[in-house]
Amino acid sequence: MELKLIDKNGKTAKGGVEVSEATFGREFNEALVHQVVTAYMANARVATRAQKGRDTVSHTTHKPWNQKGTGRARSGMSSSPIWRGGGRAFPNSPDENYSHKVNRKMYRAGMRSILSELVRQDRLAVVDEFSIEAPKTKLFAEKIKSMGCGDSVMVVTDGFDENLYLSSRNLPHVLVVEAQYADPVSLVHFPKVIVTKNAVKKLEEILA
Repeated sequence: MELKLIDKNGKTAKGGVEVSEATFGREFNEALVHQVVTAYMANARVATRAQKGRDTVSHTTHKPWNQKGTGRARSGMSSSPIWRGGGRAFPNSPDENYSHKVNRKMYRAGMRSILSELVRQDRLAVVDEFSIEAPKTKLFAEKIKSMGCGDSVMVVTDGFDENLYLSSRNLPHVLVVEAQYADPVSLVHFPKVIVTKNAVKKLEEILA
Protein backbone atom coordinates (compact mmCIF):
# COMPACT_ATOMS: atom_id res chain seq x y z
CA MET A 1 0.00 0.00 0.00
CA GLU A 2 1.02 3.64 -0.42
CA LEU A 3 0.84 6.51 2.05
CA LYS A 4 0.48 10.02 0.69
CA LEU A 5 3.09 12.67 1.36
CA ILE A 6 2.30 16.19 2.48
CA ASP A 7 4.39 19.30 1.98
CA LYS A 8 5.25 22.10 4.41
CA ASN A 9 1.83 23.68 3.77
CA GLY A 10 -0.07 20.52 4.62
CA LYS A 11 -1.06 19.82 1.02
CA THR A 12 -0.59 16.55 -0.80
CA ALA A 13 2.84 16.36 -2.41
CA LYS A 14 3.90 14.41 -5.47
CA GLY A 15 4.71 10.78 -5.01
CA GLY A 16 4.06 8.63 -2.00
CA VAL A 17 5.65 6.19 0.39
CA GLU A 18 5.32 2.47 -0.21
CA VAL A 19 4.67 0.65 3.07
CA SER A 20 3.79 -2.88 4.03
CA GLU A 21 0.16 -3.85 4.42
CA ALA A 22 1.02 -5.77 7.58
CA THR A 23 2.16 -2.62 9.42
CA PHE A 24 -0.15 0.10 8.11
CA GLY A 25 -3.09 -1.89 6.73
CA ARG A 26 -3.91 -4.17 9.63
CA GLU A 27 -7.44 -4.58 10.98
CA PHE A 28 -8.12 -2.76 14.23
CA ASN A 29 -8.08 -5.05 17.26
CA GLU A 30 -9.64 -3.02 20.05
CA ALA A 31 -9.12 -5.63 22.77
CA LEU A 32 -5.43 -6.01 21.94
CA VAL A 33 -4.84 -2.24 21.77
CA HIS A 34 -6.58 -1.79 25.12
CA GLN A 35 -4.37 -4.47 26.68
CA VAL A 36 -1.18 -2.95 25.25
CA VAL A 37 -2.06 0.61 26.32
CA THR A 38 -3.12 -0.51 29.80
CA ALA A 39 0.06 -2.54 30.27
CA TYR A 40 2.25 0.35 29.10
CA MET A 41 0.63 2.74 31.59
CA ALA A 42 0.75 0.20 34.40
CA ASN A 43 4.45 -0.52 33.82
CA ALA A 44 5.17 3.20 34.15
CA ARG A 45 3.75 3.26 37.70
CA VAL A 46 6.09 3.30 40.67
CA ALA A 47 4.95 2.22 44.13
CA THR A 48 5.93 5.20 46.27
CA ARG A 49 3.05 5.36 48.76
CA ALA A 50 3.31 3.70 52.15
CA GLN A 51 0.20 3.68 54.34
CA LYS A 52 -0.11 2.36 57.90
CA GLY A 53 -2.19 -0.66 58.75
CA ARG A 54 -3.78 -1.35 62.10
CA ASP A 55 -0.56 -3.03 63.27
CA THR A 56 1.71 -0.04 62.49
CA VAL A 57 -0.49 2.94 63.39
CA SER A 58 0.23 4.63 66.73
CA HIS A 59 -2.42 3.52 69.22
CA THR A 60 -3.04 2.08 72.64
CA THR A 61 -4.03 -1.53 73.20
CA HIS A 62 -6.30 -0.52 76.08
CA LYS A 63 -9.98 -1.35 75.52
CA PRO A 64 -11.83 2.00 75.08
CA TRP A 65 -14.79 1.00 77.28
CA ASN A 66 -16.34 -2.02 78.87
CA GLN A 67 -17.69 -4.77 76.67
CA LYS A 68 -21.17 -4.58 78.21
CA GLY A 69 -23.30 -2.14 80.10
CA THR A 70 -22.49 1.11 78.25
CA GLY A 71 -25.12 0.85 75.51
CA ARG A 72 -22.43 1.49 72.92
CA ALA A 73 -21.10 -0.85 70.25
CA ARG A 74 -18.36 -3.14 71.49
CA SER A 75 -14.82 -2.15 70.55
CA GLY A 76 -11.44 -3.74 71.11
CA MET A 77 -8.87 -1.05 70.38
CA SER A 78 -8.55 2.32 68.65
CA SER A 79 -6.49 0.96 65.74
CA SER A 80 -9.65 -0.37 64.08
CA PRO A 81 -9.99 0.75 60.42
CA ILE A 82 -13.49 2.11 61.11
CA TRP A 83 -12.17 4.51 63.73
CA ARG A 84 -10.83 7.98 63.05
CA GLY A 85 -7.04 7.74 63.25
CA GLY A 86 -7.15 3.96 62.86
CA GLY A 87 -5.11 1.92 60.43
CA ARG A 88 -6.03 1.24 56.83
CA ALA A 89 -7.75 -2.05 56.10
CA PHE A 90 -5.68 -2.68 52.95
CA PRO A 91 -2.74 -0.25 53.10
CA ASN A 92 -0.60 0.61 50.08
CA SER A 93 2.93 -0.70 50.27
CA PRO A 94 6.12 0.66 48.60
CA ASP A 95 6.93 -2.81 47.29
CA GLU A 96 3.68 -3.21 45.32
CA ASN A 97 4.14 -4.49 41.80
CA TYR A 98 1.91 -2.84 39.18
CA SER A 99 3.60 -4.32 36.13
CA HIS A 100 1.67 -6.15 33.42
CA LYS A 101 3.31 -8.68 31.15
CA VAL A 102 2.75 -8.32 27.43
CA ASN A 103 4.52 -10.59 25.00
CA ARG A 104 6.71 -8.96 22.37
CA LYS A 105 4.56 -10.38 19.59
CA MET A 106 1.41 -8.92 21.14
CA TYR A 107 3.03 -5.52 21.67
CA ARG A 108 4.17 -5.29 18.06
CA ALA A 109 0.78 -6.42 16.79
CA GLY A 110 -0.90 -3.76 18.96
CA MET A 111 1.40 -1.04 17.64
CA ARG A 112 0.69 -2.10 14.05
CA SER A 113 -3.03 -2.02 14.79
CA ILE A 114 -2.74 1.53 16.19
CA LEU A 115 -0.74 2.78 13.20
CA SER A 116 -3.23 1.22 10.78
CA GLU A 117 -6.14 2.90 12.54
CA LEU A 118 -4.34 6.26 12.43
CA VAL A 119 -4.04 5.87 8.66
CA ARG A 120 -7.74 5.00 8.31
CA GLN A 121 -8.77 8.00 10.43
CA ASP A 122 -6.45 10.29 8.45
CA ARG A 123 -4.60 11.21 11.64
CA LEU A 124 -1.18 10.12 10.35
CA ALA A 125 0.73 12.39 7.97
CA VAL A 126 4.00 11.50 6.25
CA VAL A 127 6.52 14.22 5.36
CA ASP A 128 9.76 14.01 3.44
CA GLU A 129 11.62 15.61 6.35
CA PHE A 130 10.79 17.69 9.40
CA SER A 131 13.34 20.25 10.55
CA ILE A 132 13.72 23.91 11.49
CA GLU A 133 16.64 26.30 11.04
CA ALA A 134 17.08 27.38 14.66
CA PRO A 135 16.00 26.14 18.11
CA LYS A 136 13.13 28.61 18.50
CA THR A 137 9.69 27.69 19.79
CA LYS A 138 8.06 30.30 17.57
CA LEU A 139 9.48 28.71 14.43
CA PHE A 140 8.26 25.27 15.47
CA ALA A 141 4.76 26.56 16.33
CA GLU A 142 4.51 28.36 12.99
CA LYS A 143 5.61 25.23 11.12
CA ILE A 144 3.00 22.90 12.58
CA LYS A 145 0.35 25.60 12.20
CA SER A 146 1.16 26.05 8.51
CA MET A 147 0.81 22.29 8.05
CA GLY A 148 -2.70 22.42 9.50
CA CYS A 149 -1.92 20.17 12.45
CA GLY A 150 -3.34 22.38 15.19
CA ASP A 151 -1.75 22.80 18.61
CA SER A 152 -1.64 19.13 19.61
CA VAL A 153 0.69 17.00 17.52
CA MET A 154 3.20 14.18 17.83
CA VAL A 155 6.27 14.23 15.57
CA VAL A 156 8.13 10.99 14.93
CA THR A 157 11.62 11.38 13.44
CA ASP A 158 14.24 8.88 12.35
CA GLY A 159 16.98 10.43 14.50
CA PHE A 160 17.66 12.97 17.23
CA ASP A 161 17.38 16.60 16.11
CA GLU A 162 18.52 19.07 18.76
CA ASN A 163 16.71 22.00 17.14
CA LEU A 164 13.40 20.13 17.17
CA TYR A 165 13.91 19.00 20.74
CA LEU A 166 14.79 22.45 22.09
CA SER A 167 12.08 24.28 20.15
CA SER A 168 9.27 21.89 21.07
CA ARG A 169 9.86 21.26 24.77
CA ASN A 170 8.06 24.47 25.83
CA LEU A 171 4.91 23.56 23.91
CA PRO A 172 2.61 21.66 26.31
CA HIS A 173 0.70 19.61 23.72
CA VAL A 174 3.59 18.70 21.41
CA LEU A 175 5.81 15.64 21.55
CA VAL A 176 8.89 14.96 19.40
CA VAL A 177 10.29 11.43 19.62
CA GLU A 178 12.51 9.13 17.62
CA ALA A 179 10.89 6.16 15.90
CA GLN A 180 12.25 3.61 18.37
CA TYR A 181 10.73 5.54 21.29
CA ALA A 182 7.21 5.88 19.87
CA ASP A 183 4.81 4.43 22.42
CA PRO A 184 1.18 3.25 22.13
CA VAL A 185 -0.20 5.72 24.69
CA SER A 186 1.11 8.78 22.83
CA LEU A 187 0.02 7.44 19.44
CA VAL A 188 -3.52 6.98 20.74
CA HIS A 189 -3.57 10.27 22.64
CA PHE A 190 -2.47 12.80 20.02
CA PRO A 191 -5.07 13.78 17.40
CA LYS A 192 -2.37 14.22 14.74
CA VAL A 193 0.86 12.29 14.18
CA ILE A 194 3.55 13.48 11.75
CA VAL A 195 6.08 10.87 10.66
CA THR A 196 9.11 11.47 8.45
CA LYS A 197 9.70 9.19 5.48
CA ASN A 198 12.79 7.61 7.04
CA ALA A 199 10.95 7.13 10.33
CA VAL A 200 8.25 5.15 8.50
CA LYS A 201 10.88 2.71 7.26
CA LYS A 202 12.38 2.46 10.73
CA LEU A 203 8.97 1.74 12.28
CA GLU A 204 8.46 -1.05 9.75
CA GLU A 205 11.81 -2.59 10.72
CA ILE A 206 11.08 -2.34 14.45
CA LEU A 207 7.56 -3.79 14.20
CA ALA A 208 8.35 -6.47 11.60
